[in-house]
Amino acid sequence: MSTSSVGSGVYDAQINGVRIAYQVAGRGEPLVLVHGSWGSHHNWDPVVPGLSAHHRVLSYDRRGHSESERPAGQGTFAEDVADLAALVETLDVAPAWVVGNSVGAVITLQLAAARPDLLRGVIVHEPPLRGPLSEGGADEPLRMVLELIRAGDHAGAAERFVDDVALGPGAWAQLPERMRATMVDNAPTYLDEELAPDSRTVDEDALARYGGPVLATSGGQSPPIFQPVLRHLARLLPQAHRLQYAGAGHIPHATHPEEFVSTVLGFVSDPGLGGAS
Repeated sequence: MSTSSVGSGVYDAQINGVRIAYQVAGRGEPLVLVHGSWGSHHNWDPVVPGLSAHHRVLSYDRRGHSESERPAGQGTFAEDVADLAALVETLDVAPAWVVGNSVGAVITLQLAAARPDLLRGVIVHEPPLRGPLSEGGADEPLRMVLELIRAGDHAGAAERFVDDVALGPGAWAQLPERMRATMVDNAPTYLDEELAPDSRTVDEDALARYGGPVLATSGGQSPPIFQPVLRHLARLLPQAHRLQYAGAGHIPHATHPEEFVSTVLGFVSDPGLGGAS
């Protein structure tokens, strides 16, 4: 694998024929962070210092996002999973703990189903799996978001997604300017993700065979649409521990970084305890 620096501690690697930007911090047992839709590896900036004090932390921009290459044509979630697997292998961080947020949590679960040999364990926050999420009534707001992107109103789509789906009314205006700009820039990739034939799905039979440690978290202030997903995961992965960030929503690593770091470090150090809040 060839790598090159693109500044500020960020490196490029050719992964499955696509240029992927990544960052590594700290030393110790590997911990990989997988961001959600609309975002970038910078979503994890508030928690990397705390996590990298104890672990070798790898964060990256998924294909189509920010500093990574945006290939032409329809993408698939299978490509995201293959990228994550290849990055873990080529950077020699397997077996690793993998932490995923939102769609990044779906990709993390897909990796657990497809390549459990690469994992020490997984921590997932509110994965929007298509089937269970549809039961929660989220489809209509998502359709409106997609229509806005198709119409070229990327800022309006991002705002509607944040306020109507992810975080609640008025949340968009409270996000840091850098995060809002990143979301607007990555809106076309969100449309691509939603149009993918394997969008937000997982091989449930394969996932049910995953026997490693699992922590599934939620936000006490998140919209209730994620609860059916977490109940479904509990049936598929009976070994999974559940934890709720009482004061947080869909992005606890951004809004409650100290609590997030404490939870992740607690679970990784002793998976039997289910983390610390």
